Amino acid sequence: QVQLVESGGGLVQAGGSLRLSCEISGTTFSSRAIAWYRQEDPEKQRELVANIAGVGKTTYGAFVEGRFTISRDNSKNTVYLQMNILKPEDIEVYYCRTLHYWGRGTLVTVSS
Repeated sequence: QVQLVESGGGLVQAGGSLRLSCEISGTTFSSRAIAWYRQEDPEKQRELVANIAGVGKTTYGAFVEGRFTISRDNSKNTVYLQMNILKPEDIEVYYCRTLHYWGRGTLVTVSS
């Protein structure tokens, strides 16, 4: 059974940083593309934040503007999202995804 567990969310001041982690089990991690999405509220569609392919190629949503970095540690079956220069508009629940599997999400809150 594939499981994804996010962690690292919390409250940070505007301009600050957070690092999210997504630990994945139950699948061949090193070959999988892993993505971070975020969702402002359940009524809105989740939007892509960043994606990292099994070979390490990365893509980002346009709103990231160089502030976030996605990376992976295949020895730990974990993907990270380093978020810098956080803004109040980054307040959302952040989800990890591989194939059609999703984690439960971790909440990021930014105070202005």
